[in-house]
Amino acid sequence: QLQVVESGGGEVQPGGSLRLSCAASGSNPDYSAIAWFRQAPGKEREGVSCISPSGSKTNYADSVKIRFTITRDNAKNTAYLQMNSLTPEDTAVYYCAARFGGCNTWPDWDYNTYWGQGTQVTVSS
Repeated sequence: QLQVVESGGGEVQPGGSLRLSCAASGSNPDYSAIAWFRQAPGKEREGVSCISPSGSKTNYADSVKIRFTITRDNAKNTAYLQMNSLTPEDTAVYYCAARFGGCNTWPDWDYNTYWGQGTQVTVSS
């Protein structure tokens, strides 16, 4: 069993930056891949990024490559999503998810996945 809690959402102007945090707890969180998903109103959930348990491998959606960076600090059982050059199209509820193993099946995480409650990111002038 794992629990994940997101934090760091908020409102920012276009071109701005935000950093989201995902704190994991429970059984061996450092054995789990951590991923970020987002869902905008009226749209399907979208995989944003994934990081392997060791942090050595990362994956990104094409829409956020270069602008977003995922990292993790296993000593703190926390993953981060640094989001730069934000646009209104990035507005969504961002969810952290954890799953034992790697990112091989990401973004198709439909089972054996532990989800956070979500944090709102709004990009608006």
